[in-house]
Amino acid sequence: MNLSVTTGLSRAARPLLRGAVAAFLVGGLVACSAADPNTTYPRSRPGGGATYEESESLFGPGGLNLFGGGKEQPGFDGGGTGIGVNAFLWRASLDTLSFMPLASADPFGGVIITEWYTPEQSARERFKVNIFILGRELRADGVRASVFRQVRDEAGVWADAPASEETNTEMEDAILTRARQLRIAQAG
Repeated sequence: MNLSVTTGLSRAARPLLRGAVAAFLVGGLVACSAADPNTTYPRSRPGGGATYEESESLFGPGGLNLFGGGKEQPGFDGGGTGIGVNAFLWRASLDTLSFMPLASADPFGGVIITEWYTPEQSARERFKVNIFILGRELRADGVRASVFRQVRDEAGVWADAPASEETNTEMEDAILTRARQLRIAQAG
């Protein structure tokens, strides 16, 4: 008894079929790219017939904007930063943390995470910093810093140790000070 499944196509015809399907899909994409996105579609109106009028967006006027404000939206500053958070706080955070290696930096979400950093003066402890930029305005409560600390024991194993709340506040203050300097430098 033969349990293999046959498709009814010879081995030579299968690549041709794949090529035809790929050409069909590419042709369909090319045809879609030629469509006019400004076309209005008819709406039915009471009493029959159709009307061609601008339809409302599901997301309100201006549509859904994932990457910052547009010119027609209130609060557009014209800066063209391309990021979702305050540009001064973002740049100041990167400048303040420039001595530490970065693990990730998300300018749209406003999150900066560093790798562990061991200061030269203290080889038995290391630090990691997470910065959260909370909005598009340059405000004192617009940035949060979380500093994590580990200490190496006699066996060489890193163990979590508490970092003081003052360290978090000092990091936030350093970022805010640098952000003010950047804003003054741009204005002046």
